[in-house]
Amino acid sequence: MMTALARMRTRNRGTIVNVGSALAYRSVPLQAIYCGAKAAIRGFTDSLRSEIIHDKLDVHITMVDLPAVNTPQFDWAMNKMGKKAQPVPPIYQPEVPARAIYFAATHRRRDVWVGFPTVKAILANRIAPSLIDRYLAKAGYSGQLTGEDLPADAPDNLDRPVPGPYGAHGRFDRLLAWDALVRLVGGATTLCLVFAIPGAHPLALLNVRL
Repeated sequence: MMTALARMRTRNRGTIVNVGSALAYRSVPLQAIYCGAKAAIRGFTDSLRSEIIHDKLDVHITMVDLPAVNTPQFDWAMNKMGKKAQPVPPIYQPEVPARAIYFAATHRRRDVWVGFPTVKAILANRIAPSLIDRYLAKAGYSGQLTGEDLPADAPDNLDRPVPGPYGAHGRFDRLLAWDALVRLVGGATTLCLVFAIPGAHPLALLNVRL
């Protein structure tokens, strides 16, 4: 970021997009290191933003905060829990944050929150942080671990890259396809019910989550 800013200073223009997370605002169990890193990005970004304003630079800095994303991260992060890890549902495909990052790079927004789970986590933590602490103490473990046993030779990238070709998608494509089908059926059913009820207002459809 500092290297990019050095070039932007000479041109007096540019945009810096930092990728954050809902977990920069609301930490969860089992991910203390990740949450701490994302909180550090948030703190660094806020400080740098004020410095850029002080220096009267026409450089924009923004942070895109993500929900759970279907990436290979959950297959190569070191795991000592004995079960395979998973992101807390609902899980989004990586194309969703990719579009948000592009939007942040081309539109001047201070922050971009991706997905309703991100909004919910950030705002809920502002309203009732102690309640969320207790909820996560109970649900934060089962929500992040599957019922599948972790192989003894499971790879991890703690101190070296994991070999092999990896793309942007993780192993949850099939789960997301089923989840999308359930949402589609649920949305279509709600749509039929709305139009079947006499006097129902079409704006009720805004509550349907497809």
